[in-house]
Amino acid sequence: MADNESPPQAAPKAASKPESKTAAKVTSKVPAAENTLRILKLLASKRGPMAASNIATALGLPRSSVYHLLGVMEANGFVMHLHEEQRYGLGISAFELSSAYSRQEPLSRLGRPMLATLVDVIGESAHLAVLHGRDVLYIVEERAKNRPSLVTDVGVRLPSHLTASGRAILAALPKSQVRALYPNAAAFTARHEVEGAIMKYSALSSHLDQVRQRGYATEHGEVTPGFGSIAAAVTDHVGWPTAAVAVTFLEDKLPADQWPALAARVRKVADELSVRIHGRPAS
Repeated sequence: MADNESPPQAAPKAASKPESKTAAKVTSKVPAAENTLRILKLLASKRGPMAASNIATALGLPRSSVYHLLGVMEANGFVMHLHEEQRYGLGISAFELSSAYSRQEPLSRLGRPMLATLVDVIGESAHLAVLHGRDVLYIVEERAKNRPSLVTDVGVRLPSHLTASGRAILAALPKSQVRALYPNAAAFTARHEVEGAIMKYSALSSHLDQVRQRGYATEHGEVTPGFGSIAAAVTDHVGWPTAAVAVTFLEDKLPADQWPALAARVRKVADELSVRIHGRPAS
C-alpha cells in the first residue's frame, strides 16, 4: 500500500525488520500502551513528521497496528495527520505535555539538590543555566559559604558566548545551529573592557572546538574580572543540550593545574542530571 492512500480497514502484517535498537520486541503486559509511547518517542526524536509506513518499519510493528494507534492518538490530539504530506507529526496535546513539563520545573527541581551536594564537596558556588535565544538564563544557584556574591542569580541572563555555561551548551549544538545564532558581528555583545573577550564568529567557533575536545567549557574573567568558571552540558535523549552545570570561583584561589579535576566533578554531575532526565550523557 502506498503512503498516499487512506489508512486501511484491515492491512496485512508487514514483514519489515527493525532499523535500530529502538525496534526491540515489546514484552510489556500492556503492549498497546507501550507501542503508543514508542511512537510518540520516535516522533519526538525526529526533525519532521513521518509516514505511517516508516514508523512501522522503524519500530518493527505491523502497519495495521500503527494506523490504529495513530488513529486513537490523533483523536486525542497527541498526533496530527498532515493529509497533504501523508505524514504524522506531534499534536497539540503533546505540546501541552511539554508546556506542563516546563511549568513544573523538573530540571531545576532535580538539579538543585545535586548542585547543593557539589557545593558541599568542592566549597565553591554552582549554578544551572539553560539557553534562551543567544543568552543563558540561570535557573538554579547554590552559593557556597563564605564565597563572594555572583552576578548569576536566578533569572539573570548573560550572553552565552561569554559564559562557561553558554559555551558548554553551544559546543553541544550542531555547528550549523551555532552559526544561525551568530550570523553576523551584531550578534556579539560589545564588552570592550574585557581583554580577550570573544567578539567574532571565527573566535567562537575555534573556542567551541576546544570545548568539544576536552569535554568542558571555561571562562576567565569575561563576566566578572577575577572570577573563573567551569561548565559541562546536560543533554537529552537525542544528545541535544538542555542545560549546563557550572561552578564559579576566584581564579587566584584555584591554580590552573586543579581545573581538570574540578571539571571532572562538574562533568559527573552534568552526566548524572542527564540520566535523571532520561537523557544521553555527553561523555
